[in-house]
This record gives sequence, C-alpha cells and structure tokens, in this order.
Amino acid sequence: QVQLVESGGGLVQPGGSLRLSCAASGILFSRYVMGWYRQAPGKQRELVASISSDDSTYYADSVRGRFTISRDNAKKTMYLQMNSLNPEDTAVYYCKANSWSVYWGQGTQVTVSS
Repeated sequence: QVQLVESGGGLVQPGGSLRLSCAASGILFSRYVMGWYRQAPGKQRELVASISSDDSTYYADSVRGRFTISRDNAKKTMYLQMNSLNPEDTAVYYCKANSWSVYWGQGTQVTVSS
C-alpha cells in the first residue's frame, strides 16, 4: 500500500522558518519525481517546488530563494525547507509522487501569522 505522509507544518510568525517532510512507503521512491504543492483557501492547488530522480529542481517564482527542496532516497523522504515565510505562504501543503502512477499525501497545514 502506497503512503505519503507529510509532517512539520504549524503556526509560525512572519519571517520565520519551517521544515516540511514527506515520508513515502510502498513505492520505489528514487524513481519518482517528487513535488510540493499548496492550496490556500479559495485558491487552486499550485506547484511550489519539485525534485526529479536526478536531483534537478524547480521552484515557483513566489518561493525561489526562500524555499529549498531536497530528498533522501535512502530514507524515502522529501523535504521542504521554508525560510522568510510570509502570510501569503499560508496554505495546506501536499506532497506528490509522480512516475508511472501519481500519489498524493493528506496535507499539512502551514499558517504564517503574527
């Protein structure tokens, strides 16, 4: 059974940092393109960052220079280091595994507020 489990969300003040994790099981993790998406209330889900099997990365313009995506294939885990957070980053963050099949995690809430 495939599972993607996000963790690390929470409430943080503007300018603060959080590190999200996505732990995978049931898939050949190293073969998958992994991505972080987010969905704010009333908005469509959007791609935040992705990392391929060869560690090439992509970032949305809104997070480039503030967020860093990484993966540890031995631990079957993907990370998103989020720095300089602002209220516009408030959303539910989802991880996605994409290869010959697509899998989603259940999401973790990130709230940036003073």
